[in-house]
Amino acid sequence: MTQETENSRIAVLAIVVEDPESAVSINELLHEYGRYIIGRMGIPYPARGLSLISVAIDAPADAISALTGKLGKIDGVTVRTAYSKV
Repeated sequence: MTQETENSRIAVLAIVVEDPESAVSINELLHEYGRYIIGRMGIPYPARGLSLISVAIDAPADAISALTGKLGKIDGVTVRTAYSKV
């Protein structure tokens, strides 16, 4: 295990996007943290007027917290994080 791997955590971010105008800000942040992102999936849900995004990430805990906090400050966005126990 490398030092970077030893200090990193695996997590999944669940992002609910209720304001389509926030997509640009979300994508800018995800691009900024792109080196940590394992994968992402976006699901538009037009019947309810929102989109769901899941992001799998392998990063230091402080980077995950920073990304989650920044995403949560965007209008029309709700985010929750689930951490792996490994």
